[in-house]
Amino acid sequence: MESTHLLTSSKKRVKIHPHTVTAKYTKHTPYSPQPGVHTHFPQPGDEGYDDAPSFEDFGSFLEETSDKKQLTEGRKWPLTLFGSKDKETDKKPQAAVAGDGGSEGGAKAAKGSGKGVGEQLASFGEASVSASRLTWVGLLGAALAHGCLIVLTRLASERFGLGPLFLLLVRSIVQLLSVAVPLHRGENLFGPPGHRLRLLCYGVSYTLSLCCAYASLTFVSPGNATTTWRLATTALSATLAFLLLEERLGLADGITVAAGLCGLGLVLLPTADGSDSDSPTDPVAFWRCAFGWSLSALAGLWMALALVGYRSLKERVGVATALFTVSWTGCLLAPASLALLQEGWSWPSSAPAWGLVLGLVACSVAAFLGMTHALTRLHPALVSASQSLEAPVAMLLHLAVLPLAPSAPEVVGNVMVMLSVGWLVATKLLPARGGGRRQREEYEEIMDSPIK
Repeated sequence: MESTHLLTSSKKRVKIHPHTVTAKYTKHTPYSPQPGVHTHFPQPGDEGYDDAPSFEDFGSFLEETSDKKQLTEGRKWPLTLFGSKDKETDKKPQAAVAGDGGSEGGAKAAKGSGKGVGEQLASFGEASVSASRLTWVGLLGAALAHGCLIVLTRLASERFGLGPLFLLLVRSIVQLLSVAVPLHRGENLFGPPGHRLRLLCYGVSYTLSLCCAYASLTFVSPGNATTTWRLATTALSATLAFLLLEERLGLADGITVAAGLCGLGLVLLPTADGSDSDSPTDPVAFWRCAFGWSLSALAGLWMALALVGYRSLKERVGVATALFTVSWTGCLLAPASLALLQEGWSWPSSAPAWGLVLGLVACSVAAFLGMTHALTRLHPALVSASQSLEAPVAMLLHLAVLPLAPSAPEVVGNVMVMLSVGWLVATKLLPARGGGRRQREEYEEIMDSPIK
């Protein structure tokens, strides 16, 4: 039996005999397949084969299991609507080493001592924590921007008479300037081929969510509408991510998210709007409030679909392209919502009004960028749960701008939201006790495994 062992520019012809094995090296450039010669690629144990897996692959394995999702053991569903989570890792070709000396040296360096593995684990841990810190800083900044957005929308409506849907239309028009970023990078404005329909569905879902949320402000108070929207988005995104992407929350994350949802529920306990001067027995006021609550819950459903949709796209679509998609779909759907609800057009007539509108646009862009970037690394429910921090931020800003005393359940609920988000950030960023030893054991187990 005769086989050819490929090593860059060297050709190793091996003849196997029942009692002897001889090898002969010859130079062969370039390589061309020969008839009747079986090509044999390096296998574990052969000379020139690097037994140790690349640490980059191990890093992606840790990120897949510990940071992005925690799957419970059991049988997975064979098919999902969004094609399940894309687990294809870009396999980098390993550079072969010509000669026995280089092969032995590479194997020894790869297998190394425990000290080398520890250094690699420390390097990977620092890079992972750094990336996670940037992600969570962006998420907390997005929550702060969302809180400012709530207050600015209320001020624009009460002091300048600007309708919520009109503000959404102006916001979408100004955000069209984001088209410059994908054009500068040479990206397709409508997404890469094969993912354009999914990107369109994401843009439509996101815009419909905004239309429903802004329309609900006409019927219920901004605080109740926003809190209902966030509560529905978080709960439904966790459910849809499991059903459509097979992504499950870990036990600790699930408990933390549930605590945050309970806090939002406490904020909603005083269901009677303070601005509602009508009697609760008035059927018109009742159905107006019911319609507003329904629009808020529907906005949560559309937003959950949008978050899960972009999560399925991952890094195939840039954040700027996603922002442009949301902008042009908003320019189409916002006028339709204005006509449907017969909300009048009222342009800003003073410099403070225009400044408030521009501040609103800036806050919306900052919130969008922070959330969308985080979706490439975190579970959609965690992204939405972190944005629950907008409720305490809005309450504090209301106390500063509009002196309104919050109720006791509202204060307790906001405290629970802040504690849950703080605990969530702490568990993701602070190193767990014994985490380095656990990662080292996992890495060495993969190295010793016969299946690489």
